Amino acid sequence: MSQKLKIPFAKVPVIGNEFKYVKEVLDSGWLTTAGKAAEFEKRFAEQVNAKHACVVNSCTAALHLGLEALGVQPGDKVFVQSMTFTSSAEIIRYLHADPVLLDTEYGSNLITPQILLDAIASHPEVKYLVLVHFGGQAAPMEINGQKGILDICKEHGIKILEDAAHAFPASLNGKMVGCMGDITCFSFYANKTITTGEGGMLTTNNDEIYARVKTMRLDVWDRFTSSKPSWEYDVVEAGYKYNMPDINAAIGLAQLENAELFRQERQKVVEYYFEHLADLGQIDLPVCHVPFNNHAWHLFPIVIKPGSPVNRNSFIEQMAEAGIGTSVHYKPLHQMTYYKQRYHLKPEDYPNAERTWKGNVTLPLYPFMTTEELAYVVEHVRRILTGNN
Repeated sequence: MSQKLKIPFAKVPVIGNEFKYVKEVLDSGWLTTAGKAAEFEKRFAEQVNAKHACVVNSCTAALHLGLEALGVQPGDKVFVQSMTFTSSAEIIRYLHADPVLLDTEYGSNLITPQILLDAIASHPEVKYLVLVHFGGQAAPMEINGQKGILDICKEHGIKILEDAAHAFPASLNGKMVGCMGDITCFSFYANKTITTGEGGMLTTNNDEIYARVKTMRLDVWDRFTSSKPSWEYDVVEAGYKYNMPDINAAIGLAQLENAELFRQERQKVVEYYFEHLADLGQIDLPVCHVPFNNHAWHLFPIVIKPGSPVNRNSFIEQMAEAGIGTSVHYKPLHQMTYYKQRYHLKPEDYPNAERTWKGNVTLPLYPFMTTEELAYVVEHVRRILTGNN
């Protein structure tokens, strides 16, 4: 057995202008939202080919602002998949609306056109969809020669909020995630494909949505930095404190400059995993419907099959003993006490999410993993799952 290594689940690459841009903010004497945040918005919008971008302090904030701007009202119902992080659904409850949880395709954890059509047939009253681009792969918004999710939603008058917390930079049919639907929301949390420590971004091509989101986010920069004396301000809406400080935006700017390099490096890790784990019969590997270079590769989730020598929990424990960090994405929302009890949810209504949940584990994935590190991870995955201790 190889010498024991310490391999985290995620690691932030800091190889660019992060220190330089943060120092510029510190030297400016203005540490909260200002020029760096505005520049981050501009460059991010350009990168995803969106007309507008609005930077905020978390993806949850972006999702909340986006759903509010789409017009969700108390008592409305909103489609959202069960296999996702809780933010995708809790923002629906922020607005006193109700989530209608959907199952997903096994292997990709994405909503498919058929899943959506079945949901519409059962719930024709629902006019909103929170769509998750899971793991870094774009959901089938558009399908050549067939009706994609965008077509279906347009036909049925359903507005889409895209949760792209995993999916930067990702694309579909030559279009970047961030420019296809009504609103797209991204995450820059510490373990995401690019990071600001904490933070998020909302993109849209709709002028009215952008104006609403900006109003509800909070903007104070001009009032405090203008060369003209000014104390006067007004409140036109009961908005939220969702702005991103310039220190965070400075980190984001530097990360953005290397976003494609980071994606390419994560793809190398994924290609190694596929090559060296494809023959391991005890697991199912993630299903990829897009070319590898269109995938953001935020996560590499495997599913341990029933009948394997160890279950998911034991596998995680043994990987930790070997010094290897793993995670679980996710415990589905229909298994969470709040949603299960409030909406009387039954596991049998979500067979693919249940099948995934019983064995899902996410392997380490971050830029610049060495061949030695990858070989070490694969060695222990194989050893544990084949029972060759």
